[in-house]
Amino acid sequence: MKNLLTRRSIRKYSSRPIDDALLDRLMEQASRTQTMGNLQLYSVVVSRSAEVKHRLAPAHFNQPMVTEAPVVLTICADFNRTSQWARCRQAEPGYDNFLSFINAATDALLYAQTLCCLMDEEGLGYCYLGTTVYQPQTIIDVLHLPRLVMPVATLTVGWPAEEPPQSDRLPLASFVHREAYADYTPQRIDEYYLPKEQLPENIHFVELNKKQTLAQVFTDLRYTRSDNEALSATLLQALRRQGFLD
Repeated sequence: MKNLLTRRSIRKYSSRPIDDALLDRLMEQASRTQTMGNLQLYSVVVSRSAEVKHRLAPAHFNQPMVTEAPVVLTICADFNRTSQWARCRQAEPGYDNFLSFINAATDALLYAQTLCCLMDEEGLGYCYLGTTVYQPQTIIDVLHLPRLVMPVATLTVGWPAEEPPQSDRLPLASFVHREAYADYTPQRIDEYYLPKEQLPENIHFVELNKKQTLAQVFTDLRYTRSDNEALSATLLQALRRQGFLD
C-alpha cells in the first residue's frame, strides 16, 4: 500500500496482469473528482493491445514503458460527448473555442490526478507522460479521436518491477505565497534551489551533460526555446483540427 508521501514514477512493470474489474473500479471511483458544472468533460481510452501501444509509442518518443506496460491510459479533454448530449436534447452547444478546451483539460487533469492517487493506494505503478501534448496528432489518429476531443495526459500502468529513488522536491516556501504573489529575488532563488543543485545525483547530471549549472541542462538541452516553439505550433495546429480554435 502506497500514498503520496511514498509515490514515485514507475517505468518498469512485472508480467502480472491488471484485472479489468480492478481498473474499472478505480476509474469509476476517480469520477468522484471535482468537475466543471458536473459535466465530467473527459474521456479515457484504455489501450491493452500490443498493436495499439506500438502505434502510440512514436508520439511519446518511443519510451520503452509505452509498449512494455500492461495498460496505457490516454486521458482526453472531451467536449464532444457533452455537445452530442446537448443536440439530442434540443440545445445548441457552443463549446468549439479555447475556453472550453481549458475547462475540459482542467477536468481531465483533475481526473487523472485522482486516478493516480487511487492507483497508489492499490500498489499499482504508473508513469505520467508529459509527451502527450508534444505530438498530439499521432495520438488523435491512432485512437480515432473525433472533433472536440483532445489528448492531454497519458499514464502507463502496471504492477511495479522496480523501486526507484524518489525525486527531490522544492520546499513549501518556494511555491506557496501568502495573500499575494511575492516575486523571487536572487537570495530566495539560492535558498530554494541550492539544496537541489547540491544533491550528488544533480551534480552528476550536470557533469554528464557537460554543463555548468543544472538550469543550463534544462534550458539548453531538455526544454529548449526552439523545441518549445516548434511543439507549441504543433499543439495549436492539433487544437484547430479538433475544433477548439478558429
